[in-house]
Amino acid sequence: MEKGLVSIITPMYNGEKFIVETVKSVLHQTYPNWEMIIVDDGSKDKGAEIVTGFALKDPRIKLVQQANGGSASARNNGIRLAKGQYIALLDADDTWNNNFLEKQLKLMHDKKAALVYSSHTRIDENSKEILKPFIVPAKVTYTDLLKTCSISCLTGLYDTEKFGKVYLREDMKSLRDDYVYWLEIIKKVKVAYGNQEILANYRILGSSASRKKKKVILPHFKVFYNIEKLGLMRSLYYLGNWAVISYFKYRK
Repeated sequence: MEKGLVSIITPMYNGEKFIVETVKSVLHQTYPNWEMIIVDDGSKDKGAEIVTGFALKDPRIKLVQQANGGSASARNNGIRLAKGQYIALLDADDTWNNNFLEKQLKLMHDKKAALVYSSHTRIDENSKEILKPFIVPAKVTYTDLLKTCSISCLTGLYDTEKFGKVYLREDMKSLRDDYVYWLEIIKKVKVAYGNQEILANYRILGSSASRKKKKVILPHFKVFYNIEKLGLMRSLYYLGNWAVISYFKYRK
């Protein structure tokens, strides 16, 4: 583990359309001590070629290629290779504001926290805002996350120094695996702190699972019932909380 280094893990599948914008948002960070590990998950487009071009110019950017295994598999591959004290997940179609890392590391230092997250915009494929910004609560606990996940993948920053690396569950077939990842971390760190300043941009595409709630209702229930072992009634209670909060979260 290299103290102070942020390892940015980016899974990419057919990401040529947005990967340039994503990588540039990392290159423009005011905090320079990072490595970006882009894991190409069996893409069939020219995304890997684009990343190779960036990597030739900046050694902090690394391309890893694997057979298609899903986003959890790609993220885990990147996490295994990560050398940094801090782990950040950034998808190949999302972007950070140029002060994202600087602001999040300051919050982490100020709160003496091992897990932080931030507010973000919601944009479409043309980078146009389509929903009001998602403003996060100032802090969350495990119970809070059971009701609704305020930690979006692109804004979570985890300090591995005390508890070590955490990996995603590949058996979940890339459905709610990121949610379980944050639950696993917060059970270790107890409290996570949110930066209410907007520091990132989450891209919502037509295929985004977050816009197809019916698809993830059963997997979400299984998180409570099968993984967290909450029992039937508590699982239904938290599923209801999630459903209601999600309805308002994605209203314009």
